[in-house]
Amino acid sequence: MDEAYNELRWNPLIGAWIVVSSKRRGRPWREGVCPFCPGAPETGFNWRVLSLNNRFPALRLDARTSRSSRDIYLVKPAYGYCKVVVETPEHQGDLDSIPFNDLKLYINELIKETRELCSDPNIQYVMPFRNKGEEIGVSLIHPHSQIYALPFIPPRIQVEMRNMEKFWKERGECLLCKILSLEMNERERVLYFNDSFTAFLPFFAMWPYEVHVYARRHLGCLCELDEKEVEDLADAIKVVTSMYNNLFDFSLPYMLVFHQRPCKVSADYYHFHLEYYPIHRDRDKLKFAAGIEWGAWTFTYDSLPEEKAAELKAALSRGLEKLSSSGYRIKGKAI
Repeated sequence: MDEAYNELRWNPLIGAWIVVSSKRRGRPWREGVCPFCPGAPETGFNWRVLSLNNRFPALRLDARTSRSSRDIYLVKPAYGYCKVVVETPEHQGDLDSIPFNDLKLYINELIKETRELCSDPNIQYVMPFRNKGEEIGVSLIHPHSQIYALPFIPPRIQVEMRNMEKFWKERGECLLCKILSLEMNERERVLYFNDSFTAFLPFFAMWPYEVHVYARRHLGCLCELDEKEVEDLADAIKVVTSMYNNLFDFSLPYMLVFHQRPCKVSADYYHFHLEYYPIHRDRDKLKFAAGIEWGAWTFTYDSLPEEKAAELKAALSRGLEKLSSSGYRIKGKAI
């Protein structure tokens, strides 16, 4: 089949849509002229942060299916948007090296895109995320994030919503606010906090150096952040990323995902947060999600979260020192 098809296929075993894109395998892989640098055909000049349409989208407005549904084999067009947010004109770098004002522009760009994409009546969920490193499968090294605007609420978010709503109804409080309270009380896994956000390695971490960043105020999505919270989120992202890049003697690969309330659901119980998933379990070892993780969705943790938190605290100290020596003014405190 030479034609491009973008479709959703229903997996009846787990009750989730699979996004099928027949032409994404043709996207560029770390070669040729960078399409995100200033002066490229899609970017032009005189910008600091830039949103672009993904040239190889998994979802698209004119999506076509390769076949029709048959019985429980459901197929429908993969309607949606795939955006790229170019974070800096510089060809290399990370979220700890981007100028702080540009980092605030980046967050405001995510807010703007979330608001615009959610206004489409067919879009149910907007998820910004960032993949970093060849080990993660990043095809272009120029610093960038992505945004997927989906016509359904993804399974992971559905599970979060179900558990947050249950806790809200049974306990009369927010689940993530409770987690944050417990973490701040124990303090052993808390890494950094400022006026608006707290970063910690959760009690229930699945990845060895996983870090969550929770809004300290109960809010549901990016669009609810005020100006001070945008600034503090930029600070938390900068600090956590610097911590990761000072954990070992190399720039650490990771995934960063923004978890926010769905577009069309009035879920007062949902709490906005970020989750970092680095894939290393040691300096020269990767954490592979293997049989039990994929087959059972049950993660194994080959250490104690408290031990890994101690390693991150030491890396955080080095990261804060490096940021301070570069002239950056730290806005929060390490624990």
